[in-house]
Amino acid sequence: MSNSTAALEAMSPRVGEFQGTGDWFTVTQEQINQFADVTLDHQFIHTDPERAAAETPFGGAIAHGFLTLSMLTHLQESIGTDLWRREGLDMFLNYGFDKVRFISPVPAGARIRASAVLSKTELKGTSVQTTRTMTVEIEGTDRPALVAEWIDRAVYDS
Repeated sequence: MSNSTAALEAMSPRVGEFQGTGDWFTVTQEQINQFADVTLDHQFIHTDPERAAAETPFGGAIAHGFLTLSMLTHLQESIGTDLWRREGLDMFLNYGFDKVRFISPVPAGARIRASAVLSKTELKGTSVQTTRTMTVEIEGTDRPALVAEWIDRAVYDS
């Protein structure tokens, strides 16, 4: 049996399994401003807290939705799953997203964290493709910041 097939057989029974919830992370105005600089998206709702407080229902500046999405890489690290750690693992690749929804804005200064559920596994050559439903919550609120179906590939040597 190949390493990728063995990995798939080990992962498949875990479909539907809650993978865990990560640590809290504070999204600062400085990070929002840096993201605005990198992406050239300086819309006032992100970079001008006073104007955003006066002219929007948000009460101040909010993080870019794409900043929150890009934080998934960091946020998922503290979830700490061993899902892909199998014999013959060569590399792990971010493959993309099937669906992303920005449900609630993340205010500057808010704390967020991610949780994950393994949604799907598939064999793709010598890779195992997994889809996880990632939910980013905002501390003190009932509605999540975002929900995304994140696809990764674990590439095995055979």
